Amino acid sequence: MDQKRVPVTREGLDRLIAELEELETTKMPIITAAVAEARSHGDLRENAGYEAARNDQMMAQRRIQELKLLIRNAELMEVGGKGPGGTVALGSTVVVDFEGDEERYTIVGAVEAKPAAGLISNESPIGKALIGRRAGQRAEFRTPAGVTTVKVIKVE
Repeated sequence: MDQKRVPVTREGLDRLIAELEELETTKMPIITAAVAEARSHGDLRENAGYEAARNDQMMAQRRIQELKLLIRNAELMEVGGKGPGGTVALGSTVVVDFEGDEERYTIVGAVEAKPAAGLISNESPIGKALIGRRAGQRAEFRTPAGVTTVKVIKVE
């Protein structure tokens, strides 16, 4: 089965790799020890500590598998730069007029999105609306409050 490529910056890929290493080398041994300790307390049917430790173990294992898949399918993208004709593209930093305030966003893949830090997913409504726009153009996108329009000031 062909897996979907995951656009990610070098910094984002490094964060995924570090998280995977932390889970595998530090957290999983602690969780495994907690499961063994809880198991040693006897009857597992009524052992809340065992259930909690097993739940932690399953969640950590699921995240490890998810991280391995993301890393395996990572497609490195450059941050900065413009698309064809100076347009907003994946990896571009764009300055927009957002209801009278200047906002700066970097368009990244969904796995790296952190809107509070100005990292906007290319799959988000604003990310989709900005892709392909040039300085001076407007982009409309739908939010829970309705349709919002921003003006692209600069594409970096």
